[in-house]
Amino acid sequence: MQLLLDEGSFEEIGMLVAHRCKDFGMEQESYLGDGVITGYGTVNGRLTYVFSQDFTVFGGSLSETHAEKICKLMDLAVQNGAPLIGLNDSGGARIQEGVVSLGGYADIFHRNVKASGVIPQLSAIMGPCAGGAVYSPAITDFILMVEKTSYMFVTGPNVVKTVTHEEVTSEELGGATTHASKSGVTHFAMANEVECIEYVKKLLSYMPQNCEEAAPQWEYEMGDEVRSALNTIVPESANQPYDMKEVIEQVVDADSFLEVHKQYAENIIVGFARIGGRSIGVVANQPACLAGVLDIEASKKAARFVRFCDAFNIPLLVLVDVPGFLPGTDQEWHGIITNGAKLLYALSEATVPKITVITRKAYGGAYDVMNSKHIGADLNFAWPNAEIAVMGAKGAAEIIFKKEISEAADREAKWKEKEQEYLDKFANPYGAAARGFIDEVILPEQTRLKLIKAYAMLENKQVASPKRKHGNIPL
Repeated sequence: MQLLLDEGSFEEIGMLVAHRCKDFGMEQESYLGDGVITGYGTVNGRLTYVFSQDFTVFGGSLSETHAEKICKLMDLAVQNGAPLIGLNDSGGARIQEGVVSLGGYADIFHRNVKASGVIPQLSAIMGPCAGGAVYSPAITDFILMVEKTSYMFVTGPNVVKTVTHEEVTSEELGGATTHASKSGVTHFAMANEVECIEYVKKLLSYMPQNCEEAAPQWEYEMGDEVRSALNTIVPESANQPYDMKEVIEQVVDADSFLEVHKQYAENIIVGFARIGGRSIGVVANQPACLAGVLDIEASKKAARFVRFCDAFNIPLLVLVDVPGFLPGTDQEWHGIITNGAKLLYALSEATVPKITVITRKAYGGAYDVMNSKHIGADLNFAWPNAEIAVMGAKGAAEIIFKKEISEAADREAKWKEKEQEYLDKFANPYGAAARGFIDEVILPEQTRLKLIKAYAMLENKQVASPKRKHGNIPL
């Protein structure tokens, strides 16, 4: 609490609350607060509500009164439009109270859902989080875990061994590294608790207090916004990889990029940054990993992030270098169609300012999905070497000129000739620009300046959405 909140700002609520259980000798053990500290304070001067479970009291287990304290805090956070931070360190339900403790979990879950998209909700897992306890963090916006200290799982190693005969440790089953790189459950895997709290504070700095406020804007004075380094980052060869993070670092304000889900689905990058002092959300293909292709994990990762940004009025920047969707039976059998549609849906649904920059390739359906003009992007820029086409030149030439190639005396030479013909026609952004799909072809070094001006222009964007209960995203 002291690390998270501004000095002297914390006010505790429910300090004298104690459990009501009379069974199994529990009436002889009673501790003030009942294993959870709840209250409010400020983080960098902004109102924030916090609860922190205390593992030293009944293992941080959730009782009826423990749940009531958290629920009361959640209600206050929603009513007053301020973020809610949970510091989770609990062994699960207090079994001495039976179904009452399960009801307490459900009360919390219900409030998590009601608060979703209304106030930012962050969960820092500081120790164990098992069984039903995992579902509250899962509903919140961001999860942070501590390496070798915290773990999350529905069923623990002992149950797994009994049911499936698998030998697995708590760290392997549900540790920070596992959930950061394999399952994608956690957005951040921190080295220690101090770093974890610092990242909570960093995250909050990019977010508004609630869905009715604009994203934070820092003071910024325009200077020389030309970034010549952008002219040389993308290689001349369309098949040579490069690190899109270098592009991001040049485009956004210095040291402002905070990557989310860094170790999961590395072929797409998501994170928060600032441009001209404005908070933005960045979604970018990563050519350095799987050529930046879209797959199931990348689509889910990006869609979730886009929806958070849209819920909290954070403008979006989409950087595109995508050869398409990843082919193969594994992707098809595991649902690349519906999972890929999640990103398409999220970007189409978003009403915040949306700007796209195509740095190199934009092929096939992935071109449409990555915030194209057709699905509602406000401004679409392209660099001069951008390629916007249905597919790569080699494959396209084989299909379009199949007969000519097969009848040629030198098939390989004819194939290369037709490949070059296709490249000459489509390996540039000007055809798309002529149709209005690209608003401007810009020099890479101009990108930052163009974006600063564009976001300022879109600052008061408003979209009237049709009346409905809610959309039906392909989950």
